[in-house]
Amino acid sequence: MTAPSQNTFLNEKLLIFILSAVQFTHIMDFVIIMPLGPQLMRVFSIDTQQFGLLVSSYTFSAGIFGFIGAFYLDKLDRKTALLWLYGGFTVGTLLCAVSPSYEFLLSARILTGAFGGVLGATVFSIIGDVIPYERRGTATGMIMSAFSVASVIGVPTGLFMASHFGWHSTFYLLAATSALVLWFGIIYLPSMKNHLGQEAIHKNVFKALIPVITNPNHIRAFALMSAMMFAGFSIIPFISPYMVFNAGMSESQLPYIYLAGGMFTFFTSPWVGRLSDRFGKQRVFFIAAVASLIPVMLVTILPPLPLFAILGVIIVFFITVNGRIVPAMAMITGAVEPRFRGSFMAINSSVQQLSSGFASLAAGLVIGTTATGALTNYWIVGLFAVATTVIAIVISKKLKTPGTHSVK
Repeated sequence: MTAPSQNTFLNEKLLIFILSAVQFTHIMDFVIIMPLGPQLMRVFSIDTQQFGLLVSSYTFSAGIFGFIGAFYLDKLDRKTALLWLYGGFTVGTLLCAVSPSYEFLLSARILTGAFGGVLGATVFSIIGDVIPYERRGTATGMIMSAFSVASVIGVPTGLFMASHFGWHSTFYLLAATSALVLWFGIIYLPSMKNHLGQEAIHKNVFKALIPVITNPNHIRAFALMSAMMFAGFSIIPFISPYMVFNAGMSESQLPYIYLAGGMFTFFTSPWVGRLSDRFGKQRVFFIAAVASLIPVMLVTILPPLPLFAILGVIIVFFITVNGRIVPAMAMITGAVEPRFRGSFMAINSSVQQLSSGFASLAAGLVIGTTATGALTNYWIVGLFAVATTVIAIVISKKLKTPGTHSVK
């Protein structure tokens, strides 16, 4: 194999930088709702079920439109698809900023999710198409570190804006940032049409989807994604309300959670990606998933503790939960041929979003509140998250990747 030129690495770095910026704003838009939970619940006078619906509305919309996108993503230039989707996402975020009521915000979240859900599929399709498999773990780690940047910079900034200028200002800032990234994408992203030469593109779109949804290895990949989302998003949306109403934190201290967790995962995500390339994605996933079991449970049963103790648990939680996603996404993107990758990743994104939505909605139904606002039954959700993590480990052992299988 010929070693890649320095120019190749420079082009890859520019591409990954833009995709990471897209992923940052996309992730930021989704995660900012969760730390804003206590404020939104107070401002709109909503309960945990209504807040769970606000979180899951985005993911349900993303899941439905992600499935629709599966019919068309492989028929478009990747750049064209990405920019149109990102433009719609930016408009949706702006509508969130101007929302005057819970119902309007709920509708705006549905619209934003319709575009944002397919964005993730497109980003990882580009990674799968452009980045060689031997460097894909590293690239995936860089893209996934967008979550860390959102936690370190985005969430604390958004919460600061919300506490001083109202929650609307957070979405105004995010919409402006998205518009800037969109402009960079228009100017600097290259056209990406290599996948259009594949035979599957010229088939009827419905027939072309059959081998994507019936291939046993693809089904295992979808099942792995679903299990991971249930394990994560039954817990994550309610961390902020639990820490405020149960663990004794104040709303002004919430940024510390995301600052601390994000700061560590900013460094560990690329590191986990490199370890995945060196020692194998399945092995690293197994280690990270097993390591996540204890902090997942601890987060759901924390009593009132000093801030440093809470942050210690949160840091380990973020490191291990994020650490299992990096190798898993590298395995999933490698479980499909390039000619099917756009459709596969769109369906995978649909599975991801729908699973996240059902997880947060179901958790909202299980979790109750006392007269003082404290959350109850969160520990039951923790047990469920542990069980689904174990299921994900079992599925990962059966997932095949390039060099060990061929997709027919």
